[in-house]
Amino acid sequence: MIGLIAVISTVVLAVTFAGAARVIRHRAQTAADLGALAAARLAFADPDAGCAEAASLAVTNGARLTRCVVGDGGVATVRVTVSFTLPVVGVGEVVAHARAGPVHIAESAG
Repeated sequence: MIGLIAVISTVVLAVTFAGAARVIRHRAQTAADLGALAAARLAFADPDAGCAEAASLAVTNGARLTRCVVGDGGVATVRVTVSFTLPVVGVGEVVAHARAGPVHIAESAG
């Protein structure tokens, strides 16, 4: 009986950690995506303000902006980090990247 309880507890713990890891990964990717969109929105008007906006959105989403580059053509590249602490696993970080820029629509030959 004790062995069965130990196995069930281990499975429950593993599923809980997997779920937490998935939530943390989604939080990081959401922060990166929103930051890239914000930086790209201001890419032509004021690239520095775009990166400041990306940093603000990252913090709002529980992340930290670690890289923001607005290149030629208005394409913004953003990297964010989300730190976490889980029992047994300890402290860790999840990194997410995103790019955003203007849309170029090619006219179709018809």
